[in-house]
Amino acid sequence: MRRLLRIDCSSRIIGSHSRALADCFEKNWEKANPNGEVVYLDLAKKQIPHIQNQTIEGFYTPIEQFSLENKKATALSDKLIEELRLVDDVLISSPLYNLNIPSNLKAYLDHVVRVGHTFNVNENGYYGLLKNKSAFLVTVKGGTYKGTFMEQYDFQEPYLVAILGHMGIKTQEIFSLEGSSNAKLLEHNKIIVQNSIDQSFKKQNNDLK
Repeated sequence: MRRLLRIDCSSRIIGSHSRALADCFEKNWEKANPNGEVVYLDLAKKQIPHIQNQTIEGFYTPIEQFSLENKKATALSDKLIEELRLVDDVLISSPLYNLNIPSNLKAYLDHVVRVGHTFNVNENGYYGLLKNKSAFLVTVKGGTYKGTFMEQYDFQEPYLVAILGHMGIKTQEIFSLEGSSNAKLLEHNKIIVQNSIDQSFKKQNNDLK
């Protein structure tokens, strides 16, 4: 049974374009995986605390030296990492806030990007430990970035691809809605992204035939 972890982080619960496009992806995923399971993590509803000193100390304390305080400080990280380990696909829907991802998504990543658990390092550098997983990104931007001078200010997509890859998770596709603050562009661009999601799953189905 294939499992999908869907992570939403928009502060807008109602009227969120990233959530709406994630719904479109999820429906296609469920159709392609009728026996699959979707695990939900809504970072606007489930507040992940920003990483604290005690947690960082726990990350770098050998397990055989763990104190009760270390166990408590790393318990949330352990839970989130185990949840990530148990899925095959990861869907992240993210609006662009101040040129990057929302802080609640960054807080989540700070808990799961953990040496010895999701990545490690040797004489050749860093390598990811979460293998055979695919990531799909739904990103939304109020302005138009791609192909304009503003593209250099987009730290959202490059960061997500890099940090997921750091853990060994390959980003398979990015579905990006731009111009969401422009009423004249929004509906047109949204239809294009929805069609892109639909076509992506159709292609996957044809490849499996």
